[in-house]
Amino acid sequence: MNEDLRYPVGDFAGPVEQDPQQRHSNISILAALPENLRSAVLGLTDQQLDTSYREGGWTVRQLVHHVADSHINAYVRTRRALTEDWPLVSAYDEKLWAELPDATTLPIEVSLHLLEPLHRRWVALFESLTEEQWQRGYVHSENGRQKLAEVIQAYAWHCRHHVAHVTELRKRMGW
Repeated sequence: MNEDLRYPVGDFAGPVEQDPQQRHSNISILAALPENLRSAVLGLTDQQLDTSYREGGWTVRQLVHHVADSHINAYVRTRRALTEDWPLVSAYDEKLWAELPDATTLPIEVSLHLLEPLHRRWVALFESLTEEQWQRGYVHSENGRQKLAEVIQAYAWHCRHHVAHVTELRKRMGW
């Protein structure tokens, strides 16, 4: 397996302490995701959407639906972190979710449309946080305690990571 194809922007190195300017930069990446992902898939045919971005990887269609699934979960976790005292959040099997019929057959436009208002809400929420609120978080069933200040970094990476899967595939395939 080619790690460059799997991690086109590099593997997530883990959270680092960030100042408000760096957090704002990560929020901007989240704000841009709906348009960046839409641009990355613009004009692809159904055959191209059903092409894996790497051998053994998801199709572009599955990847787009995965981003929506993942970010819906992350948005709800963010809200829980702000309204509950370190709630326990469960992992989900993203590979199995990507194999469900909606993820393998539904037009990507459904998830692209969903991401627009979802990210608008998520970004507005992140932009409103105080320094104290950035230190709130949740306990992930697999990854342990995660502060919102760390979560924003992971999801900014996640946005860049999956858009790059599509743009790099397009380059390799000459699309």
